[in-house]
Amino acid sequence: MTTRRRDTGEPQPGRTDRRRFLGYLLAAPTLVAAAQLGETLLGSGRASAAVPSGPQPSDIIDLNDILTDATVSTANLITVTINPDGTASFAMPRCESGQGITTSSAMLIAEELDLPVEKVHITLADARPELVFNQATYGSNTTISTYTPFRVAAALARQRLLQAAAIELGDNVTNLTTKAGTIISASGLPLSYGALAAKAATSVSKQVSVTLKPQSEFTVIGKPHNRVDALDAVTGRKPYAMDLQVPGAKPTLICRAPTINGTVKAVRNLAEVKAMPGITDVAVISTGVAVRGDTFGQCVDAVRALKVVWGPGSVDGESDDTILSKLKKAEIPLAVPSLPPLAKTIEQVFTFHWKSNSALEPQTAVADVRGGRVELWACMQTPIYAQQMVAQKLGLPQSAVTAHVVQGGGAFGRRMFPDVMVEAAEASQKMGKPVKLMWHRTDEFRYGRVHPMCISRVRASYLAGNVLSFEQRHTSVATDYTMALGEMISADAAKLVPLGLGNFTQYSQPVFETTANVPYNFGAVTQALNEIMQWDTFHTGSNRNLYNPDVVTAVELMVDQLAGAMGQDPYRFRRSFLKDDRARAVLDKVAQVGRWGRPMAPGTAQGIALHTEYKGATAALVEIDARPRTVDRKIRDAVTGPRVTKVVFAIDAGLAVNPRGLEAQMMGGTMDAIGQVLTESLHLKDGNFLEGSWDNYFYSRQWNTPPEMQIIVMPPTTGEPGGAGEFGVAASKAATACALARATGSLPTGFPVNHNGPLAFEPLPTVPSIPQSPTDGLRYAR
Repeated sequence: MTTRRRDTGEPQPGRTDRRRFLGYLLAAPTLVAAAQLGETLLGSGRASAAVPSGPQPSDIIDLNDILTDATVSTANLITVTINPDGTASFAMPRCESGQGITTSSAMLIAEELDLPVEKVHITLADARPELVFNQATYGSNTTISTYTPFRVAAALARQRLLQAAAIELGDNVTNLTTKAGTIISASGLPLSYGALAAKAATSVSKQVSVTLKPQSEFTVIGKPHNRVDALDAVTGRKPYAMDLQVPGAKPTLICRAPTINGTVKAVRNLAEVKAMPGITDVAVISTGVAVRGDTFGQCVDAVRALKVVWGPGSVDGESDDTILSKLKKAEIPLAVPSLPPLAKTIEQVFTFHWKSNSALEPQTAVADVRGGRVELWACMQTPIYAQQMVAQKLGLPQSAVTAHVVQGGGAFGRRMFPDVMVEAAEASQKMGKPVKLMWHRTDEFRYGRVHPMCISRVRASYLAGNVLSFEQRHTSVATDYTMALGEMISADAAKLVPLGLGNFTQYSQPVFETTANVPYNFGAVTQALNEIMQWDTFHTGSNRNLYNPDVVTAVELMVDQLAGAMGQDPYRFRRSFLKDDRARAVLDKVAQVGRWGRPMAPGTAQGIALHTEYKGATAALVEIDARPRTVDRKIRDAVTGPRVTKVVFAIDAGLAVNPRGLEAQMMGGTMDAIGQVLTESLHLKDGNFLEGSWDNYFYSRQWNTPPEMQIIVMPPTTGEPGGAGEFGVAASKAATACALARATGSLPTGFPVNHNGPLAFEPLPTVPSIPQSPTDGLRYAR
């Protein structure tokens, strides 16, 4: 077997030293340094290997390669500044929404600067159109694409400080050392970075070279570190978009249609609602009727009082069953090659229902549109695109829109789309006043972004201990990629007619091909995607890890079926067919730590699964309890069913910048996965989703969290980091499904497994769009 060559990050004989890069010193009153990568980074090369099953597209180039290469040309526009107080400032062109990149980015800069992490101050950059593709946060790409640029800028700043100190001390740079923001001479005389910040500055921008630290000298990178914002977050001091207090920006809500994409035909009581207490403005916008008032409570009352005549939506009459029928008709045919007469074939179709992409923090944007200019505040994963879409909606030049990126309480794909920003800007323009527009929880579940319903057909053939073929046909409602790489040029390409074909051919298809894979030597392996409907028929999105949580679950369930049909243990079967040593290592680790094959009580079982992506590998071992006493337990306003009791999860993410943050990410991904298998989905009926709150959408609750969970971060296997944010879902979802199949003796084929059972809640009304708030809270007070 041939595997990809590992890079330790150290110079190797016969190879260019990949730690030496070019950067810029920028003209400024204090020291400002930036990276320049260009051919230095692109020339590093990515080896692909020939394997018995033949290389799949993602073996040659994956989505992160594409996203990273798109950022290289503008890396020199990202700067690190040394301040007179000895701190470093950095306006990060990515969005912090809970994934911890402000901490990991501060660690990268602190490492090369020899500065304490707490002295690196990270802020979020406003939309900067000149960054083009370098200001988008998605695809678990932030650390991969910024690992070198952030370090180069910081290393260049440190080098310049040393040169300034040498002049100041009349000494050679080689005699100086740096420690904790101080430069120390051989005689022990210290100079602070702050004292040198102005002296190290330059009046002329110039290009210089810099050498990065070798991995063997790291003291920050790769070491567990608490989040820099943890204390503020747990004490309520951390500000989010919903906490913004912009002068004059009053609360605003929207009355929405009873079906998806319905439009306003008339408002029958406009004057009456405008006269309600506290209400300042009512305006019809593209997505409904916007109401502005002194308090959100007054806005809720006004929305509930509105009498609106609604036009039809885009999916009126559609329900789960009609969509499922359309998906089945759109399947790409399987084409197993000619097989020997004794070969056997197994085949199965799996259905994955709609999933909400709701973030914990409601969608919020502040917009002030006056005097031909726009000022916008929101959590934005694609701020340049948001800036452009607002400008387009209002008929203004892009330069008239200032977009401030605010930290968000959750995202995972939801905030790639500027829905709330565009609505806020349109409302502000029509009212002539600043607004603070917030989505109600019901808005998010019924009109927000959803992971599309899909089916996945898998067929495999085997003979004499070998798998001869493995085919997967994944058919889905269209995933909206019109935000594309975060700016209008690529977004317009996604909207090409007919039927938004560019969305599929230019984005959905390439994303699928560069992320989906089968990591086993299974002979003739093919995976193909087809999508139905236009990109804007439903409000869809990626919802953490794109296609792979569903794709991998279907694959791994069928791997278990193959192992059973061939009379082999599921773990050893996987191990014997794996292509890659890193994948085999994480699989072995969870099997060892989780005691794979240990005796289990009837109705309980273990499941094991694997996923490779993001320049790394993950494996999960899950134990589940499906005994009646567990399945039938009663919890108020809850769906119970089987319970995951133990998870062992191993991740090889190359070089983990912050292992503690990586562990937290994998925990969150595992919670997503458990819910997607057992309890959480949206039900489509007559053109709308029935769920209207978190209470209706049964995400994994505390009572359903595994009592035992162990996240194992593997030792560094490469000299560079891989992706993390989305990497925790697929393997743990697949392992949960495999465990459930073994515990019940029945292969689950629809997810979540309770979707087609009786509804566990009473659907909220669709008119008015904001339902009545509960009034029985005291019944449950203790």
